[in-house]
Amino acid sequence: MWNKTPWPLGRHGGVMNNQVPKYITQARVSFLLGIPEADLSRISNESGLGHVERAGKEEETYFTHEELQRICLLAAHQMDALH
Repeated sequence: MWNKTPWPLGRHGGVMNNQVPKYITQARVSFLLGIPEADLSRISNESGLGHVERAGKEEETYFTHEELQRICLLAAHQMDALH
């Protein structure tokens, strides 16, 4: 079963600093790649990459490290096509 918390929790509920999160938020991926979240959302929707979690009216998209790598390739390919 997929853990609803995308990062490992420590004994007291805090994030453990010595582990790498399994999932990366859309905002962080956008920052890392230097592309607007709207563009990242479009790439995610077109490629089927990412996992959406909903809690009430809130919604967040998470990506695995493998998906981040694929998005890098897709974004680079799209930039090459524009130039």
